[in-house]
Amino acid sequence: MITLYDYFRSTAAYRVRIALNLKGMDYRQAPVNLLKGEDGDTGYRTLNPQGLVPALEVDGNVLQQSLAICEYLDEVQPDPPLLPGDPFQRARIRALAQMVACDIHPVNNLRILKYLTGKLGVSEDEKLAWYHHWIEEGFHPIEQMLQTSPGDTGFCLGEQVSLADICLVPQVYNARRFDLDLAPYPRIVAIEQHCLTLDAFERARPENQPDAV
Repeated sequence: MITLYDYFRSTAAYRVRIALNLKGMDYRQAPVNLLKGEDGDTGYRTLNPQGLVPALEVDGNVLQQSLAICEYLDEVQPDPPLLPGDPFQRARIRALAQMVACDIHPVNNLRILKYLTGKLGVSEDEKLAWYHHWIEEGFHPIEQMLQTSPGDTGFCLGEQVSLADICLVPQVYNARRFDLDLAPYPRIVAIEQHCLTLDAFERARPENQPDAV
């Protein structure tokens, strides 16, 4: 039995939903409402001391961190691979994935935004400017890297979905949520639109989750 503890708008959880769907693995969803503070509940903190989503429970064992979870899924269910290609291509896939998951996402997730408007007292306009700044800082080099990638297959690298696409598409969703102008990023948008034609991505979309409000 696989249980995914997630929140419909969490981009990190979104990544894992895509990976699970691509692998064709059955899983049960256990929503953790971040807006209501359920991530701070003692029960969830016992399961996941970080209190973050996602967490993946597999036969009583719990995994944290979306990239670690995705690589675990790739090891236990190798087909289709999330890190295809030769060692150089796999390193490039990891680099693109980490540009999203390690550079853009951590400074723009909900707990950071709540700290900005709460403890630090920044205005909503200042919060939005912060959000846009860090996505733009990440998207500009990603767009450049994608523009120089050989071919135009509809994916970040190569001719199939990879961990890079799994990280990029949820981040574009968040960029749209916060009204970022995506015109400077045509390759990013083209990849997002292509991936969303795939069932694994469509079923993982936030609006298609049981806790969507």
